[in-house]
Amino acid sequence: MPETRAEVRMLGDSYAREMRSLLYHAYRHEPTFAYLLESDRPGFDQRVRATIRELTHQHMLEQLPVLGLVIDERLVAVALIAPPQRRLGITESWAWRMRMLLTTGFRCTKRYLEYHEAVLGCLPPGPYHVLPLIGVHPEFQGKHLGEQLLEALHAWCAEDGGSQGLVLDTGNARYLDFYRRHGYEEVGEVALGPIREHVLFHANPQTEAQLSRQGMGL
Repeated sequence: MPETRAEVRMLGDSYAREMRSLLYHAYRHEPTFAYLLESDRPGFDQRVRATIRELTHQHMLEQLPVLGLVIDERLVAVALIAPPQRRLGITESWAWRMRMLLTTGFRCTKRYLEYHEAVLGCLPPGPYHVLPLIGVHPEFQGKHLGEQLLEALHAWCAEDGGSQGLVLDTGNARYLDFYRRHGYEEVGEVALGPIREHVLFHANPQTEAQLSRQGMGL
């Protein structure tokens, strides 16, 4: 299938509704959300919508970066980015926790917090960018937009000379080969009930170059 090219944009509040809709469709069938938000219990779709809404709301409230791909003014892919110094900012917010408790319940909020802390616990010390949410709209999958989004993310994060790279996680095993082909290495694994959440790291080009020079004794 021919590649579809999209425009890369940093997104603001005007895209909030589209972001929530896209991420809801991207995550509602993901095994990680199925476990965290108890898909076997009535009200699962509402809990997915609420979780996406509260995460994106807090992200935008704290003015953290969001990178998206746009085709003909339609948002087709998006990634929320947590800079190194703000990796725990959203889940440490008591306002966020209270809204999650009210919309998803105690058990789901507790599961999400434990999952988030376990993923971050897999990382070695150092400054990293983290992607709490990333997705391509299902209608546009298979058009190489995932590759374009990763390329844009790698280029954007590489501009921060203080960051060692980019971290994301997935409980969907069918994505692993895709991420590995694009330079990600697994740095940890988290057990979420029957799900195995894989924590993946992509080094910034500057970091790779530094390691190469050190290896050559330069």
